[in-house]
Amino acid sequence: MLRSFTGASVRRVIDRSQACVPEHAHDWPVLSLFVIGSYLNETEAGEKFISGPSAVFYRGGAAHRNTIAAFGFEQIEIEFDPSWLGRESLPTVPVTQWIGGAAGAQARCLAQACDYASETGLRAAVQRFFRRASRQPQREPPGWIGAITRRLSEDTTLRIADLAREASRHPSWVGAAYRDATGERVQETAARFRVQRAARLLRETNQAYASIAQEAGFCDQSHMNRTFRRVLSRSPAAVREERREFRQLRS
Repeated sequence: MLRSFTGASVRRVIDRSQACVPEHAHDWPVLSLFVIGSYLNETEAGEKFISGPSAVFYRGGAAHRNTIAAFGFEQIEIEFDPSWLGRESLPTVPVTQWIGGAAGAQARCLAQACDYASETGLRAAVQRFFRRASRQPQREPPGWIGAITRRLSEDTTLRIADLAREASRHPSWVGAAYRDATGERVQETAARFRVQRAARLLRETNQAYASIAQEAGFCDQSHMNRTFRRVLSRSPAAVREERREFRQLRS
């Protein structure tokens, strides 16, 4: 539990790689904010594989289950009494997903605000997120966006010029188009991939920090420390301790 208010709670939820979270539902509405990792989200709206900046809203009683992918999954969950937020702010359907784009970028900012915002500030931020996200159409990104993301997952050292050449696009245009489609810059995606690889090793092995930094694609351990602070707002040592907080055991 990160924060607790009268009528709302904020918690960090961590699932190990390949875990299966059985179908469940919450009594109160929940807004789930992506942090790192990836998972298959199954709801009455169907199946959706989620692996980048995003948010999922569940009304109270909306059933869902998750199957976690190879690098685990970390999210921030905001669960609240509808009267705490204001019922007029809530989506009307049982499950709403916002994947990438401006809504994904806003979800990233909201997840970061959960660490420090006051109750009043957090309530206003959640209301603002719902208001803005509801006005933004969800569009399926073009195929070359997914191709760039896959290449970055394979090699986080690739530069925009390299990725643009592979995608047959102009480098000066690729960066902005990628950010608009995914909700994060190419460099932020590369950093996130390195962090989630290192986080899995920290949480699921006893491997030394320096060895993890090298295997995850960091220049050195200091580079890993700085990137963890920027992406997760905490150190690799703190992340290693979180192995005690896994929600599910390996399926």
